[in-house]
Amino acid sequence: MGKAARKNFSTTPSTNQVAAEKHLTSVFKFNTDLGQHILKNPLIAQGIVDKANIKPSDIVLEVGPGTGNLTVRILEQARKVVASEMDPRMAAELTKRVRGTPQEKKLEIILGDFMKAELPYFDICISNTPYQISSPLVFKLINQPRPPRVSILMFQREFALRLVARPGDELYCRLSANVQMWANVTHIMKVGKNNFRPPPKVESSVVKIEIKNPRPNIDFNEWDGLLRILFVRKNRTVAAGFKSSKILEILENNYKAYLAAQEDAMMTEDNAALSKIVKDKIDRVLTDTGFAEKRSAKLDQTDYMKLLYAFHQVGIHFA
Repeated sequence: MGKAARKNFSTTPSTNQVAAEKHLTSVFKFNTDLGQHILKNPLIAQGIVDKANIKPSDIVLEVGPGTGNLTVRILEQARKVVASEMDPRMAAELTKRVRGTPQEKKLEIILGDFMKAELPYFDICISNTPYQISSPLVFKLINQPRPPRVSILMFQREFALRLVARPGDELYCRLSANVQMWANVTHIMKVGKNNFRPPPKVESSVVKIEIKNPRPNIDFNEWDGLLRILFVRKNRTVAAGFKSSKILEILENNYKAYLAAQEDAMMTEDNAALSKIVKDKIDRVLTDTGFAEKRSAKLDQTDYMKLLYAFHQVGIHFA
């Protein structure tokens, strides 16, 4: 019997792809300060799109499409793609890439700063994220009036690992605790630096973010205000975080505002007396909850919720 033909799963670029890359390199000088590292591995690009489970009726927001290596794959599956691109040269190249194809009418490009853009409705977000907007992008997605069903986002490896870190992990931080209150985060895949052109200095990872529905019934600014205090020194005790004179001043001002809103008869102009009242309330909350000597980095979402609720019960607010 003759030998069966072997399928070639090599990721070696084709002659046409190499020629296209040489063309782009001659046209563009990539601005790595803006995070312009183009994903060139077609298997990884397709893997990212597949993880999004795009439906034919979906509108997909792509942040930082670059020259369109992800975009063309998304267009094959989605009803529409809204691509947010800051660099006019990249936007022009992407427009040229789909011109004259059936996908041309399915693509809308928003030119400018993603963080300042008013976004239309979208079902899914996919992004090879410029590193300098990693955290703002995540929180912009979380705070959308109608957040996406799923987001498949590529980040620098350490940032991605912070998103998925759990209490007690070395990388667990305010970012971890904050994002995990509002969303379920999963690590999808590692992406080596040689899969980009030009190669970045660090490795990357892809994560899946699914925003919780219904959302937790707490005020985002209150929640984040508490976490800011707890994670100033995450390995110190919770009580130590409330010793700072700057923190106490903020909480005293917040307590004044709370009393004023309540038209409370206890309202006083005596700053010394007010300061003692606030300190006593903080000590009582930390003692009653049993968290005074705990480490912030080892508390979980339920613990933070208990603390926030206990502080609110005595009129201490964080925003």
